[in-house]
Amino acid sequence: MSEPFRIAIVGVGLVGRRHVDAIRSLQNVSLTAVVDQTLEGETYAANIGVPYFSDLSQMLQTVTPDGVILATPTPLHIEQGLACVAYGCPLLVEKPIAVDADSALKLVQAADVSDVPLLVGHHRRHNPLIKAAKEAIDANKIGDVRGIQGSCWFYKPDGYFDVAPWRKQKGAGPISVNLVHDIDLMRYLAGQIVQVHAYAQPSVRGFENEDVAAAIMTFQNGAIATISVSDSIVSPWSWELTSSEYPIYPSTQESSYLIGGSHGSISIPDLRLWSHEGGQRDWWTPISATSLKTGASDPLVNQIAHFVKVARKETSPLVSGWEGLRTLQVVEAIQKSCTLGTSITIPDTATKQSETVLHVENI
Repeated sequence: MSEPFRIAIVGVGLVGRRHVDAIRSLQNVSLTAVVDQTLEGETYAANIGVPYFSDLSQMLQTVTPDGVILATPTPLHIEQGLACVAYGCPLLVEKPIAVDADSALKLVQAADVSDVPLLVGHHRRHNPLIKAAKEAIDANKIGDVRGIQGSCWFYKPDGYFDVAPWRKQKGAGPISVNLVHDIDLMRYLAGQIVQVHAYAQPSVRGFENEDVAAAIMTFQNGAIATISVSDSIVSPWSWELTSSEYPIYPSTQESSYLIGGSHGSISIPDLRLWSHEGGQRDWWTPISATSLKTGASDPLVNQIAHFVKVARKETSPLVSGWEGLRTLQVVEAIQKSCTLGTSITIPDTATKQSETVLHVENI
């Protein structure tokens, strides 16, 4: 039997602790260190019996883990990620990968040049529901994807903002905090987004950020998507409330995404596949649904198991650094479009990726 894969986690807030629980649920994977700069983090490490460090570089030198999870605030990701790359340590970076795409590009290229495995924590891709939907779409069960509708509506109570005042500030609205998840899934299921036009309205609670926004997105394959997000709408239609992914959110048994194709449509996450009887594409012909079958498992646990394989170079990352960067570019474009009131074209990172590959080959 191989030696346990030793993971160090940087940042043990709410998300970091969920990663700890996921690590501890897997066999042959161990938590080898906690890095956190707070007294609460030090106490937490002591309570679970794991070595504690306040400095990332000191931990890397002392413990030499097989992999690192960065579950720290987004502004710290690049500096900490580059430190891991310098030590040749594989890393899983929580989403979004960085505050902005330019910063993200530095980390992604550095990891490529140094051949250090990098996985971005868009964990929803690891949900069996998404895997089943992806397989159905790729198997041409709905034909060519032509349109997508997405809803990300929920009501965050006032206390959510009061305990963390930064959530009221500009840049911390539902576009960057919540919509980034949905954008990543739409890219994963339907392909590259090439242009967006978006609108937003100021928070009715008087915060600095938006509390409702909508975007129209054009895909490289010609599909068009519409999606809206709000943290001030009482609604059953959001991934949190429809997927049963995280038990703290009550399940509504609704769907938050509709993906329409030339031969059928699929709703997600209830995985109902709609088509006309006998394959007759005709709005006068009865239409009915079949439900796709899938198992249930924790996507965070699945993501850790996948990270181990990525770090050992046994498989390619489901969400590579480049994928995390492209999702961030779309979110940035939505924010920019809201500000300028114009359509924004998404930069093509393929050229930059090719340049990095050529650089690696020439080293």
